[in-house]
Amino acid sequence: MAISDISLTSGMKSNLLSLQSTVTLLNRTQQRLSSGKKVNSALDDPTSYFAAQALSARAGIIDGLKSAMGQATQTVTAANQGVSGISSLIEQAKAVAQSAQSATLGSAQLTSLQTQYNDILSQITSLSADSGYQGKNLLAGDVLTVQFEGSHSLTITGFTATATGLSLSVSAWAAILTTSNLATAITTSITQLDTATSTLSSNSSSLASSLSIITVRQNFSTNMVNTLTTGADNLTLADTNEEGANMLMLQTRQSLGVTALSLSSQAAQSVLKLFG
Repeated sequence: MAISDISLTSGMKSNLLSLQSTVTLLNRTQQRLSSGKKVNSALDDPTSYFAAQALSARAGIIDGLKSAMGQATQTVTAANQGVSGISSLIEQAKAVAQSAQSATLGSAQLTSLQTQYNDILSQITSLSADSGYQGKNLLAGDVLTVQFEGSHSLTITGFTATATGLSLSVSAWAAILTTSNLATAITTSITQLDTATSTLSSNSSSLASSLSIITVRQNFSTNMVNTLTTGADNLTLADTNEEGANMLMLQTRQSLGVTALSLSSQAAQSVLKLFG
């Protein structure tokens, strides 16, 4: 039976409408307390809801890019570790070459030093090949592009850090027949090693600069995600203290409304007493 089919006194109608309004507010408050949000859908507040959605979406994009930045950091770090290892090998090779300067022409010592030197060059090439991370090796000349928000990015160009790439020639000291030619060959090897050290130092500085930029962007992205998330929360999150107080007040109002409705119905009940 529809309400319009029942005749209610004006007092009962007024109390009923007030009670229905209180129940609606109670339901809304309960939803806010359970979800922790004052804006749960576009129906609650279209402007705040869609603004919060946009902020959250941007925060999600930046957070995804931040993960890629972390992987790029590892790639550059792997290259830097490779440079450090190769630099140590070059120092060893230089020590061997310097020892060869005092070796006797055609001696077994010179042959042994030549073998040691060439083995170190071979290890330089191997170490450079092992300095990659997830398929990217900056010491093999690979190019790494780090994507930031929007169209912004950083391109890191690697270099070839093999013995050949560093212009280090395999020694053939033991086959040289004259002392002067041997001295010249060893001096050439030492010069090549010094040049390779300079090349590594220059490229290492470039890698360190790129790593610093990525780290700054990572920190910026973390702060930006926090800012965007806080902004979205400010638009949608409910004040639980306020909503708790509202709940207590509305429950009290509901009790009073039920009592008021009961009192207003007594006027109609009194009519029945006339026929008692």
